[in-house]
Amino acid sequence: MTDKPPLLPVRPTRASHTRFPWHDFTMRFSSTPRGARLARGLAGERLDAWGIPYGSDAHDALLLVVAELSSNAVRHGHVSGRDFRLRLTAEGTAIRIEVTDTRGDRLSTCAILASPDQEGGRGLLLVAALAGRWGWYPRADGPGKTVWAVLDVSPHA
Repeated sequence: MTDKPPLLPVRPTRASHTRFPWHDFTMRFSSTPRGARLARGLAGERLDAWGIPYGSDAHDALLLVVAELSSNAVRHGHVSGRDFRLRLTAEGTAIRIEVTDTRGDRLSTCAILASPDQEGGRGLLLVAALAGRWGWYPRADGPGKTVWAVLDVSPHA
């Protein structure tokens, strides 16, 4: 007797973006600029499939946070030969974004914000402005850190 593979879920309707069932997406990407672009692209596709349509304010804000955290993982968390991990979880009207890198000696880097005379380093200010909550914690399964942000995508947020 052979087991049949499970059926794939049906793509949700656009109206479901105000409240959706629990979803989870996790994938590892190379710690390169190309890996960060791929993470952003796949996150965009996944969010659209979950009912947060391309071009919506919520989709744009979520992708901006994914792009910033992925870029930081590549720039500040890069260890040669090691990947970074992107995880998206959705429950109710909240989306949680987590990006985990493997650079253990730079745990406090994500807590430092740019001074007015610096050219860069304002990405976390952007994350803080868009996210209802954000933070970081040391990686539990090895060296590195996880930076996370939670955004509410309800119609009244």
